[in-house]
Amino acid sequence: MRQTFVLLVAATALAGCAVTQPVAPKYELPAAAATAAQNELLQRWWTAFDDPVLTALVEEALAANWDVKAALARIDAARAQVLLAQSNLIPSVNLGAAATRSRSSAETNVQLPPGTPLASNLYTLQLQAAYELDLWGKYRAGLLASDNELAASQYYVQTVRIGVAADTASAYFSLRAADAQLALLRDTLKLRTETVQLQRDRFDGGLIGEYDLRSAEAERSAVVADVARAESAVAQLQSAVATLAGRTPRAVFQPTVARGASIDAVTEVPDLPSGLPSGLLERRPDIRRAEALLAASDLRIQEARADYFPAISLTGAYGVQSAAMSSLFSGPAAIWTLGAALLQPVFGLKAIESQVELARARREEVTAQYAQTIQVAFRDVHDALIAHRAARDVLAAETDRRNQIAKAYDVALLRYDAGRTSFLEVIDAQRTLLAAETLRIDAARDAKLAIVAFARALGGGWKPESYLAAR
Repeated sequence: MRQTFVLLVAATALAGCAVTQPVAPKYELPAAAATAAQNELLQRWWTAFDDPVLTALVEEALAANWDVKAALARIDAARAQVLLAQSNLIPSVNLGAAATRSRSSAETNVQLPPGTPLASNLYTLQLQAAYELDLWGKYRAGLLASDNELAASQYYVQTVRIGVAADTASAYFSLRAADAQLALLRDTLKLRTETVQLQRDRFDGGLIGEYDLRSAEAERSAVVADVARAESAVAQLQSAVATLAGRTPRAVFQPTVARGASIDAVTEVPDLPSGLPSGLLERRPDIRRAEALLAASDLRIQEARADYFPAISLTGAYGVQSAAMSSLFSGPAAIWTLGAALLQPVFGLKAIESQVELARARREEVTAQYAQTIQVAFRDVHDALIAHRAARDVLAAETDRRNQIAKAYDVALLRYDAGRTSFLEVIDAQRTLLAAETLRIDAARDAKLAIVAFARALGGGWKPESYLAAR
């Protein structure tokens, strides 16, 4: 009966120390709307633009970007921490070898027979083992916490990769928009130069006054300044793309970036999911990372709390010891030891309590970060959905506006050639057309950037199903 009671108490104690994966808190979430096919499209969303140059740039960035490489190094560090935590669950075994020579004092060993050598040798070779019983789950909790931290570092890599892909695509589209604006300004400069020459000929012929000539020259100078600004923007964006792609310092200083589809190709891009993807909490690696860190922080509390309980260690050694090397491996030279030790904290409880409170505070911080990460994720999707729809409407409106202003410019030219209006009306029409065309290019760029932001908000750029299965 007594043995049964002892076994029952021991089983209860061990059950109370069981270590399991913590469960993340649940929140009220909106319903998913995207299909599996749309989720599949998100994995390599940049290919939906049908631009081989963009695809090549994104793949180059994902392979060579320094932020990605730094994140990968964090995985190696976390994996080393897992191996260190695993070592606490297995006995440590060491091979020890020692050789000593000593001399005794003739004055203190007067009882020795005459002629006894005062110098002696001692050779020892033995295996030493030590193991701390994990009765309270301290090391199991630490190992599971390290596993979660390793997973967090892996999810962090995916988060960085998503950001790098999105930033590369955004920089590329901004570059293509800057290219279009530069081409527009150069065409405008050519037109303004021809206009200045025409006005100069008319001024020399006495057909117009000096005001019209100087106005044409001023408008040309304004476009010259705009061309310089656009050239600067193109050069800076090329350097940004080269930096994101992880190219050498020389290639960043003297960037050469290939060009693909024009900025107008935005209207041919397939639609991404029009609603929430199924399992957004699994699609977003930043959420998965926050969840893993939350679980790790909970396990660190269990690890710290286990220090309140006694630590039981087992030690043992087996080897040989002899005064002569020749007889070291003989039968009588064998030695062995077995031991057990119990260590119970008495006066260090305040330090343990501080460690537990530190772990609890860390869990509260990580819990808040987890909730905020989910909140931000759904806000990102909400804002991206609105921006995605609005960007296309803006592009359609700006395109129509540009077309109408172009017709008005043609009418202004006809009226001026017929002598029915001043050249000021033509200049004003030219200025308005240039502004409208610039806004249309900006709208086309923004439409593409909205798609990039939408894919980023939805966690596009990786395949969570296979990744989670591999873990």
